[in-house]
Parts: sequence; C-alpha cells; structure tokens
Amino acid sequence: MSDAVETYSFQAETSRVLDLVIHSLYTNKEIFLRELISNASDALDRLRYETLTRPGLVAEGETPEIRLETDRERRTLTVRDNGIGMNGDELVAHLGTIAKSGTRELALAPQRAGSAQAAADLIGQFGVGFYSAFMVADRVEVSSRRAGEDRAWLWASEGAGSFTVQESEREGHGTSVTLHLKPVDEPNGLPDFTDPQVLQRLVKKYSDFVTYPVITRKERSEGKGLEGGTGTVVEDAVLNSRRPLWARPAAEVTLQEHHEFYRHLTHDWVDPLRVITAKAEGVMEYQALMYVPGRAPLPFELDPNASGLQLFSKRVLVMDRCPNLLPPYLRFMRGVVDSADLPLNVSREMLQHDRHITAMRRFLTKKVVEALEGMAAQEPETYLQLWELFGRFLKEGVASDSEHRDVLARLLRFPSSRSETELTSLPEYVTRMRPDQNEIIYLTGESRRVLESSPHLEAYRARGWEVLLLLDPVDELVVEWVRELDRHPLRSAAKGEVPGAAEVAPVPSATHEELTPLLAFLQRHLADHVREVRLSRRLTTSPACLVGGEQDLSPQLERILHASGAEIPVSKRILELNPDHEVVRRLAARYGVEPDSPALVDAAQILLGYALVAEGSPLPDPGGFARTLAALLERAL
Repeated sequence: MSDAVETYSFQAETSRVLDLVIHSLYTNKEIFLRELISNASDALDRLRYETLTRPGLVAEGETPEIRLETDRERRTLTVRDNGIGMNGDELVAHLGTIAKSGTRELALAPQRAGSAQAAADLIGQFGVGFYSAFMVADRVEVSSRRAGEDRAWLWASEGAGSFTVQESEREGHGTSVTLHLKPVDEPNGLPDFTDPQVLQRLVKKYSDFVTYPVITRKERSEGKGLEGGTGTVVEDAVLNSRRPLWARPAAEVTLQEHHEFYRHLTHDWVDPLRVITAKAEGVMEYQALMYVPGRAPLPFELDPNASGLQLFSKRVLVMDRCPNLLPPYLRFMRGVVDSADLPLNVSREMLQHDRHITAMRRFLTKKVVEALEGMAAQEPETYLQLWELFGRFLKEGVASDSEHRDVLARLLRFPSSRSETELTSLPEYVTRMRPDQNEIIYLTGESRRVLESSPHLEAYRARGWEVLLLLDPVDELVVEWVRELDRHPLRSAAKGEVPGAAEVAPVPSATHEELTPLLAFLQRHLADHVREVRLSRRLTTSPACLVGGEQDLSPQLERILHASGAEIPVSKRILELNPDHEVVRRLAARYGVEPDSPALVDAAQILLGYALVAEGSPLPDPGGFARTLAALLERAL
C-alpha cells in the first residue's frame, strides 16, 4: 500500500457551495444525519442494482446495513455502510468537485447568493448534502472501498478549501464517514451526537422508513451483576422501523395499523375518520397515504408553516410539512407523500416550484375530493362528522378551487326550514323542490331563531317551499361563488321579487290605486334610508320588510366587508308593504283624511324600524326609534 498523500483544492464553485451550506442553506443543523443516511441508502441501492449483472460483488449471506458508531472520548460519529463504495478517483470527483453550470453561476454572482432562497434556486439539485456534515464537525474523514476492487482510500478535509486523498486499509466494500464533532452547544442547535438517545430521536424523525436497517450499539440493563450492581449488556439496536405503510398493498394493511401509524405521524390519539391512499405511475411515480383527522385542529396546527403533508424521497424525510402538495382549504389533512423522482434543491428543505409539484398537487387534490365525495354518498353519518369539523375549510374551497367547485358545492351541508336538527345538501334540496319551483331559496342571518321569524320567509312558507338557512358568515361568500346547481339558480329570499308570486296572487288594481298615495308619502320621508317603497307579494302576516335588488350585497355581507376595513358604499334597499295588513290599510286611510299629520311621519319611522328589527339588522338610530315609539304609545294611550 502506498503512503503517498495527495492534497487537492476544492474548486472555486465547490468552496462557495460549502460555505453556503455551512452558514446559510440549512436552518436545522441536525439534518446532516438525514443526509448521510440518505447517501448510505443510495450506495446500498446502487450495489443492489449492480449485483443484478455482477452477482460476485457481494459475499453470500452478506446483509446490507447502515451503522452509526460513536466514540464519546474522541467525540466522533461514524456513518458506515456496506454499499457500492468509491475508489480514489471517485472520491476526488464526487467530494471535491461540483462542476455544474448552475454552481458556476452562483460563484460568479455573489450578490445573488446573499439569501438562502436565492442560493437554493441557483444551486438546484447537485447532491451536496454530504457537505452538511461540516455544520457539526471540524474535520470529516471518508474511508471507502469500491465493491469488486481491492484497494481502499481515505478522503479527509477540515472544510477550509482543501482536502487530501490517500490509499488506506478497509475490510470489505462500502463507505465510512467519520465526523470529528464540534463541542456540544445546545442553545445553537448542537446536541451531543454521540448520545444514542439523540441518534435514535433523529433517525426516528427523519429516516424511520429507510429501506435498510440503521443500527447502533446501545446499553441495556440486565439484572444484578456479581457484585450486586446493575449489569449492562451492549448490543445492536435497530433505530428505524423500515415499515412504510404507503409502500405496502392497501389490502394488506389493517385498520389498526393505520391508526397506529396515524398516531406516530400526528401524536393524535383520536382515530382518523378516513384513510385515503393514492399512487401515481407514469412520467412521475409517487405514493401518498393521507388521513382525515377525527378531531378539529387546534389553531396552531393550521398555521401555514405547520400544515401540510410530510414529504419523503425514497423513504427519507425531506420536509416535515409541505404546504404545496394540497391547496390551503385542505390544510387539515395529514399524511405522507413519497416520491423518488421529485426534484429537490441542495438543502432538501425547499422544493422547486415546477410542473412536477403542480402535477402532484392536482392529482392529490383530486384524490382527496373524490374520497370525500364517496364518503358523503356511502357513509353519510361519518361525513356529517367530517362536516362539523372541517366544513368551513370546504367552503373556502368553493371560493378558491374552480376546478372542483361543482363537486365541493355538492359536499356543502346547511340547515333548512324543513328540519330543526338535520342538515341538507344542495342535491337533496333539489329532489324535494315543489313542481312550481325552479330555484334554490336561501336566507342568510346570524341565528336560526331570527331567520325563522323573518318576514322574508312568509310567502315561501305559505307555498310550502323549503328555504336554506345560512348562519355562517362565510356562507355569504359561498353563495357568491355557487350561483346554481344542475341549472337551478340560487336565490336569496331577501332579494328581488318572489318567484311566480305575481301570477299566483297578484295585487288587485283597486288596491294599487288606493295605496299609491301612501307609497309616495313614505318614499319622500324615508328617502335617506330606502330607494323605493312598493307593495309586496312575499308578506302574509307582517306589515313590512326590506328587500335588496338582485345584484345588491346583503346587509350581513356589507357588515362583514366593513369590519374587514373595506370601503364600500352603503346600498339603499326597497321597503315592501303588505297590502292586506290592517296597519297598512289604516295608514292609507289616515293619509287620505289627514295627509299632514305628524303621526304619519312617526309611523313611517316605526315601519322602517320594524322591518330592520324583524330581519335582525341594527337600527341606524336606536335612540330616535325609541323616542318615536314612546311618543306613539303615549298618544295611543
């Protein structure tokens, strides 16, 4: 064996990348272990592929494995594999050079490399995760021997611009990466990486589903020793489970296994409502295992930075929460996606936003929406549980997801005038529509009690028409996006004319003639509040109500927009009078006899206030309304 030591300089581009990796790109230093285990797994994969054509590369009975070896006194951590290994030339090529145009561009554009994101975008995917070892180590040594060759080589560097390569000794093929660790510095993210408990935690977090066993030596207590003390045994311990459920056929995974994996994934002890599996094959291949949680998420769990699916690449965790894989309205979903083809940048923490991500997002969204649709049809009771937990998120989807809006509209559930306890869907409502009905009628408000007593419902109740009662403020926006279902338009009971009422019960012309002077009087005195006063065919028991035009915003939506700081003009609505109500007829008679009576002006204000109170809207001048009402009572008594 030659003792000659060759010294090499990192290429300029590589030196710059190394500096960026150590100081900028990786925000969490502990992921170095994930990178080294991932590289070891890749080396074992490559050896497995080569043995297909060269069976003699591996000795009979040899088991592929990854070992983590520690020395607390010397403060070293070694990641050892019996994979394909490298020869001297490959060590120089792979660990000393990053000869890619993107890296050269980075080296020539230091002003662009000031931020981690800019650097990540420039570097792209060049497999430099190995250099993350220098974040936690002052010196890194790589001992390697290529399968099928007799000579072993040692690569060493302190990450300061140069490295050495020399011939060495090693039993068997494979690679060992030894890190001479920096001092423990817990506040700055450097725990004791020679502690088996720390290694177990990191492997469980990042590399639990790596195909090959990740092994370390651990102490185990074993009763009393000869001197009465506690005896200990040092033995191999496999740190990873190696059992990714998503890689197994769905029919072979039991519900109990799903529940256990869900708890491992989320630390949530409430079983999920639904398991959704997805597998894509073709240009890109990836698998997904997703869960609908069985409880409402806590506020912090819905933070954009804390939501999303876990992303794996060949069973190695590369992002704990990837919000790009599903749209925001499905942020309550939990699960994993594993893709061997996904393009990753240098840190494995940031994804390139390209067509692959877009394709995965569309595919996974479609799978989730289809699963919810099937759940609603086949398991309606379970779906109602889901709706109670996550209905508001699906309402967001109606507004934001035009591709699936029609399906999401069918998944909506609302209370209605038909039942005090049961919710109904839009398709169910359509099946119950009366023969003379073509529109889906709804009414928005703050509570069921207010809506059920609203004068807007009187005509529909008299005709036996069901009305949806929309109580959630966001419902105001939902009906702006869902304009119809199966050619049945959605119509507000508080806007426009009552469908077909004029033909069913037209106001007699004599009544029109009798009440026209009163309408003109009210129009003059209420001009600051209403744009029109007219006779109504929607009222059966109430004297008056306020209605909007077909394109007007509802009062509730106006209040929501004002509360959000939006500047919108206040729209005047239409005051409708019930021509058959005794109050209206007596006012008309009084006006015909004494048109200048101050009591008529007060009555006009009372009618407006009555209409506002009846629908649950605030009065523009509560004090003035109270004084007017008191004066009327005084005169009446």
